[in-house]
Amino acid sequence: MYNPADSDDADAPKDAPKREVQTIYVAEAEDGIRLDRWFRRRWPHLSNIQVQKMARSGQIRVDGARIKPEGRLTAGAAVRVPPIPDDTSRQAGDPHALSEKDIAFAKSLVLYEDDMVIALNKPHGLAVQGGTKTSRHVDRLLGAWGEGMERPRLVHRLDRDTSGVLLLGKGPEAAKRLAGAFARRQAKKTYWAIVIGNPKPSAGQIDMPLKKTGINDFEMMRPAERKDPRAEPAETAFTTISRAAHRAAWMALRPFTGRTHQLRAHMAAIGHPILGDPKYGDDKSRELSGPLKLQLHARRIELDHPAGGKLIVEAPLSPEMKAGFAHFGFDPHEADGEDPFEGVRRQR
Repeated sequence: MYNPADSDDADAPKDAPKREVQTIYVAEAEDGIRLDRWFRRRWPHLSNIQVQKMARSGQIRVDGARIKPEGRLTAGAAVRVPPIPDDTSRQAGDPHALSEKDIAFAKSLVLYEDDMVIALNKPHGLAVQGGTKTSRHVDRLLGAWGEGMERPRLVHRLDRDTSGVLLLGKGPEAAKRLAGAFARRQAKKTYWAIVIGNPKPSAGQIDMPLKKTGINDFEMMRPAERKDPRAEPAETAFTTISRAAHRAAWMALRPFTGRTHQLRAHMAAIGHPILGDPKYGDDKSRELSGPLKLQLHARRIELDHPAGGKLIVEAPLSPEMKAGFAHFGFDPHEADGEDPFEGVRRQR
């Protein structure tokens, strides 16, 4: 999987008791960060107004001198931290505090963990981030690892109903490096999907811009003309792994761009919607899907580890994908072996 290499990054100091004055040294990975953001990372319950008051009253000092809330910190600087108010939102009885059951559930999702990275096996139906109607989501569950500097950070996203590998960064520097790899398209992501029919050709690339239409739960991505000012470039490689006669195909998909619902929109656009998709499916795919849930799974991620070397993580099939494989007679072992997109590159 990954052989950890020695890292030059300084460990973030542990927070001392909150009801006494502390001196905390700025870590190497925090060089250049704004003072207010440095405080909010360690104590997320503090408001901007609270940090501003402590700084402007002189309660916060850096190397013995006053500093403005927007002032930048340098690695190794000594920060005088006054007593921090308690986080009342974490008190017993608060409905938003994590229960022991929540914490156990979050830890049960771990596929891989080291000092800088956590890889979760996100289940179908669990949103990555919250919304007006979503109180249970991955971002909330990250409190299972602690708050402030201890809290892992999201570096990419998966749709609510897509299962599979979700990476998190431990600490700001690891998160920055991982997020940068995704932003620069250096992460090799392989998804498995079951679609209606047999795409022809059986392998290829879809270079089709997409644009957002609708809002909130009705938001969809639709094909767009390149000259459309709302169009976003979107490119996906695909290859067929196995077929269930002419009814369905098990596909491997690799997005070279990261548009919302990209894989679902692209497969629907070429006439082969992913089964179990209520948003991008058509009448034929819905009939074939029956009770199946969305047949899309983030199977594998490969990218450079923040500390050096390669990080490769694979997620086993979710119960929803297992149901689809069993229904059509697909065997996951048929895909054992090399990367199905070895040597495939973006066309643009």
